[in-house]
Amino acid sequence: MLARRLRGCAEVDRSALETVKKLGMTLVEVSLPDWPYQSLQLILFAEGAAAFEELTLDRRMNTLKAQVPDAWPNLFRQARFLSAVDFVQADRLRRKVAEEMARVLSEVDLLLVPSLRDEILTITNFTGQPSLTLRAGFVKVSQARSDWAPDSNHPLPTFNPQRRVPHGVTLIGRLFEEGTMCSVGIALEQAFGIVGERPPGF
Repeated sequence: MLARRLRGCAEVDRSALETVKKLGMTLVEVSLPDWPYQSLQLILFAEGAAAFEELTLDRRMNTLKAQVPDAWPNLFRQARFLSAVDFVQADRLRRKVAEEMARVLSEVDLLLVPSLRDEILTITNFTGQPSLTLRAGFVKVSQARSDWAPDSNHPLPTFNPQRRVPHGVTLIGRLFEEGTMCSVGIALEQAFGIVGERPPGF
């Protein structure tokens, strides 16, 4: 059984669902509670700030290239002002989310989601579920994508004509059951039939 998450998905994601059906797997829709998953990132920021404390305190962090508001240097600086209460509350949420993921994955064998992003990326980063991202098709883009906030001094490149780039789907498995995830991943990769495609010159 696989679970699906359709909100915001591309045509490649819908096509991947059809491929899953052709392989004889059963799709079951599941949902997660509407919780503030992004709050979990406070744990990452605090741990990162602790790991790179020396760079922050002696101002070597200022020499790093990306200095936009949500780039690592500024996140490390800001995290020094988190309270112990903030950290404990975020860790309590992490435990709650881990229990919810265990419940969801007790109902299905795997989750099939659009290529890891947004809430599901945050969730798996903090619950430890194994994940496997596969190229499932291609999309055309007119601008490069970045996870950082826009930087007017370094605008992202644009493409005219549009550039054809790979688009993936992600399998998320139960804890310590990577074998199931990898077996399904191999079957899907063979069915998608695009693993051998390379850009010119590669």
